[in-house]
Amino acid sequence: MSCSIFLLIFALLVSILEQSVSVSVSNGSQRVILRAISGQDGEKPDFAVELNATNFDSVLKETPAPYAIVEFFAHWCPACRNYKPQYEKVARLFNGADASHPGLILMTRVDCALKINSNLCDKFSVKYYPMLLWGPPKKLVGWDPKQENNEILTIERGRTADILLGWINKQLGSSYGFDDGKYENEHLQRNFSDPGQIAKAIYDIEEATSSAFGIILDQRMIKSGTRASLIKFLQLLVAHHPSKRCRKGSADILVDFDNLCPSEILLANNEADSCSKKGALGNYQICGKEVPRGYWMYCRGSKNDTRGFSCGLWVLLHSLSVRVEDGESDLAFRTTCDFIYNFFVCEECRQHFHGMCSSVSSPFKKARDFALWLWSAHNQVNERLMKDEESLGTGDPEFPKVTWPPKQLCPSCYLSPGKTSDKNSKIDWNENEVFKFLVSYYGKELVNLYKDKELQAGVGTEKTVNEELVASTNAVVVPLGAALAIAVASCAFGALACFWRSQQKNRKPRRSWN
Repeated sequence: MSCSIFLLIFALLVSILEQSVSVSVSNGSQRVILRAISGQDGEKPDFAVELNATNFDSVLKETPAPYAIVEFFAHWCPACRNYKPQYEKVARLFNGADASHPGLILMTRVDCALKINSNLCDKFSVKYYPMLLWGPPKKLVGWDPKQENNEILTIERGRTADILLGWINKQLGSSYGFDDGKYENEHLQRNFSDPGQIAKAIYDIEEATSSAFGIILDQRMIKSGTRASLIKFLQLLVAHHPSKRCRKGSADILVDFDNLCPSEILLANNEADSCSKKGALGNYQICGKEVPRGYWMYCRGSKNDTRGFSCGLWVLLHSLSVRVEDGESDLAFRTTCDFIYNFFVCEECRQHFHGMCSSVSSPFKKARDFALWLWSAHNQVNERLMKDEESLGTGDPEFPKVTWPPKQLCPSCYLSPGKTSDKNSKIDWNENEVFKFLVSYYGKELVNLYKDKELQAGVGTEKTVNEELVASTNAVVVPLGAALAIAVASCAFGALACFWRSQQKNRKPRRSWN
């Protein structure tokens, strides 16, 4: 497609977008937050997640936890009211931002006394209250009472917190206790030779995206000089973020951004409440209401202050780098550099990253170039931090900085002995194999967990934008603005790249990034 046609389509989509009509979403379609929700009027927060017929399937499909417990109860039942503190005591260990063992068991409850849940409780043959079921979330979603399922178990004896936790420990072969502190890390996955571990990182990418957006708003970082940089990065997320809900959330923000954070206000005051957490922008969840969850999966460190956000952000950038097209590569590179320079709050880190960006002397023409540059930059950062952490003792003892990828993950990435590499005197890299590894690891392997969950639930992976955004309720949601924003952002990113390419013949080689 020629540049002129590309730009014409872009202009047409913008025109349609300006005339689009917002369709409201009924309150019943809102999904619950998968973390502790603060109570009102001084009440203690509930750690167990409230489920109902409209969100039961969606919440269980999307949880990263390998196990779930569902408590079927009735709010009018005195025994259920008395049991709630016992159940909550156990739920605190596994649910919420301060959980001792997050991401292992999703503890939920369903109120069978509500008319909306009658069919759901009948489906599970609930005959007494409270009744507890245990099993893999995907199996609970696909429950068929006519078929025998040995993975779904009824917890017959769980009437006190001690007994319930003892049952869980016996089931898992664990030794969890109520005195366990936040983030006990005895079950960390340390086997880097297992490529399947990256599948868990899809949740960390969502966590990092949400955390980054929250930091930007909390620190009031959207100013007249940084606003355009954020818009470009949002366009990149809408077009290439591996998470569907983050693409939708970014699109929602992008659709309303001019109204939420007008450039005129920033030009007059440099910063404004409307562009911070205090304004309407603070009400937007860039990856949906269930994120942030408050914990990490693939990026979880052995100590509370290691890995986490920085790891998640790196995985996000790598996942974007392997999804852009050739014509977008230089624009994606400059968008990434601008975003880190303007919005990463670690001063030394952002300056170091800026220096690596500035060292690029000519524009990228291939997506391969951008992906390999980011890989090389990440290894440079690891090499620098490796020395600092070894001398200061500040690193994660279970996850020391390493050159990536290790031979266990990609033996073909290393050239045979005797061959030399002009670019790296320490390691002889086969960059063709490195690129293949990056595309597979941060592309296909990363989203395998999503695809597996959809296939196991009997849902096809090929969906239209509207199908992906329909909530599990009888109210139909038509997110026209979000759908168009995705199209506009993708087209805009391509159109800008197309315009950039048309200027290359008359442009001198770029010596540094500004």
